[in-house]
Amino acid sequence: MRAGLLDRIARRDPEARALRALARAVDRLPGHRRPDESLQVVVDIARKLTRARYAALAVTDRHDRVEGFITSGLSDEELHRLRTPPQGHGPLGSLREDGRPVRYDNVQEHATAFGFPASHPDMERLIGVAIWVHGEVRGSLYTTDRADGRQFDDRDERVLLTLADHASQVIEREWY
Repeated sequence: MRAGLLDRIARRDPEARALRALARAVDRLPGHRRPDESLQVVVDIARKLTRARYAALAVTDRHDRVEGFITSGLSDEELHRLRTPPQGHGPLGSLREDGRPVRYDNVQEHATAFGFPASHPDMERLIGVAIWVHGEVRGSLYTTDRADGRQFDDRDERVLLTLADHASQVIEREWY
C-alpha cells in the first residue's frame, strides 16, 4: 500500500515526471552521441510534459549570440523557413538579464516583442526558463501554446526548470 501511494505521488510531482522521462529517453540514446542529440531529448520532453505545441532550446555564447538552436513541434519545412534561429532579444531577453522564469499570455503583444519574421510560427502563450552554465545564463528553454488552450502553470515551470538543469549539465560537459 505504501509503495503504491509513493508511486502515485511521484507521478503527480512535476520534477519526478521530468526526471523519469529523461531517464527513459537517455537509456534509448546511443552511447556516443552529439550534444544536440542529448538536448533534443530535453526539448521533446519539455513539449510533451507541458502539453505545448512548440518547444525550443537556445544555447548562447558569451556575447549573447545564439550558437545552438533545437526545436520540437516544427516541421522540417517550418524550421527551414526560419533561416536563422530567433535571437531572443524580445520577451525572452529578460531571461538573460536576470535569469528568472517568464510567462506570457500573448507573447506577440508583449512590450518588447519585435522582429518576428513572416515565416515564424504563430505563438501566443509562452513559458521560458534560463539555462545556467558556470554561473552565467547561457541559453533558454521555452514552450509555447498548450494543446488544451490553458495558461502555463507552476507545474509546467517546475518541469522546465528540472529539464533546464539537465540541459545545463549537457552544455557544460559536452558543448563548452
